[in-house]
Order: sequence, then C-alpha cells, then structure tokens
Amino acid sequence: MTFFDSHNHLQDAALDGVRAEVLRGGAVAGMVVNGTGEDDWAAVARLAAEHAGVRPSYGVHPWRVDEAGPGWFERLGEFLDGGGHVGEIGLDRWRTTENFPRQLEFFRRQFAEAGRRGVAASVHGVRAWGALWDEVRTDPTPGRGWLLHAYGGPPEMVAGFAARGAYFSYSGSFDNPGRERKREAFRRVPVERLLVETDAPAMPLDATRSRHPLSVAGRAVHHPADLAVAYEGLARLRGMPVAELAEIVAENYARLFGS
Repeated sequence: MTFFDSHNHLQDAALDGVRAEVLRGGAVAGMVVNGTGEDDWAAVARLAAEHAGVRPSYGVHPWRVDEAGPGWFERLGEFLDGGGHVGEIGLDRWRTTENFPRQLEFFRRQFAEAGRRGVAASVHGVRAWGALWDEVRTDPTPGRGWLLHAYGGPPEMVAGFAARGAYFSYSGSFDNPGRERKREAFRRVPVERLLVETDAPAMPLDATRSRHPLSVAGRAVHHPADLAVAYEGLARLRGMPVAELAEIVAENYARLFGS
C-alpha cells in the first residue's frame, strides 16, 4: 500500500532534519512540493531533479505577494518551462485584507497560466471562499483540474467547486478536536476528487495522534511521514478500508499531477 502527499513544502528549513529520511521512500510513493515565493523555487526544482517521486509546483502564496519583485511572473515562467505545476497560489482574508486587490491580481495571472500550460494549480483559500468562487464560477479553469488544498470552506460549496474542476485534499489535522465542519465537507467530496496531504511542516497533528512528533525551536511541526494518519482519518470518515482509499487516491493523484 502506497500513499501520495498532494501538498507539502518539503523544501522548508523546518524539515532539514527529516528530509533525507522522507525521500528514501517507504510508504510515501510520491508528493507535490510547493514553492511559496521566488526565494524557494530553486530549492523545489532541486528536489524534483534529484528525486523521481517529487512533483514540483511553483507559485507566489497570497501571504507573500507583497514580497514579489517586478519580474516575478517571468521568473515563474522560467521555472515552469522546466516542468511542474502552479502553486501554492490563492486568496486569504485571514492574515490581511489590505492587499486583497494585489492577491486577486496574482491569483488570476497564476491560475490562468496553469490553464495555458495544461498543468494543475494548487490553491490556498482562507476566509475568502466567496471571492474564490467568483473567480472560478464562470472563467476558464485549468483543464487538467486544480486542487483546493486542505479544503476548509463551507460543505455547501463542495459541489460547485467540484463542477468547476476542483479536487480536495484532506489534512490529518482535520481530525483534531473542534473541526467537525471541515470533516463534514469531506463527506460530500466526490470520490473521484479525493486527495490527501500533510502541508508539512504546517498544520501539525494533535500531539496525541502524531506517530512522528517533530518540533523546531520548541514549536510543533508536521512530519511528512504522518501522511498515513491522514489516510486513516479520511478512510474512517468515508467508511472504507485504508487500502481501498489508497487505490482511489493513487488514481486521482495520477490524473491531476501525472503518474
């Protein structure tokens, strides 16, 4: 039984101590490693060049749009010319609303570029679901599909996003206490659109559930090897054996990101 991590940030310095172990293989057969800004795209590209199981993804995260230089879009294109997907991109009204027009500009350009190139886009959304829906409900979306990573939006919006080509990745942190509404959304995701992720080093599991506890400077971080815990949580939620879910996710992962 093999697992696929649809969204992580393995290039992050917080994972320096475990990266080699994770990349040696084992149950994690493949992963999409997402850049968040110009300063980490080269690290993502190196990981992909050195490890066949890594699918690179390059983007400017909504938290980082104000850091982007004047040539950011051209530089993004140079990395995408070498192969890979677009992400992490998105919209966020949690950290700030002051730069939301700039977030929209960056999202539109990057999302359209994914469509133009025929690659997937990995999309972040926090407290901006209405705005995101307005962006995708009528305009073309990437024909290959796109990922709402760690989908935390309203369960009622799942059907609409799925009809516009979205896949949805389940985070093991959704089994932490107080996250029933997030779990309810994943009861409604069409089985052919289910994926699983860690978002490592972000979104750590509850300490009682992690099998690979990891901390950096006294702060808990998400170990990529805890991907198995996320699979088990989603399998329970959907009422199916983990092995059955793993087969479904492998097919969905290959369809969206390539085998």
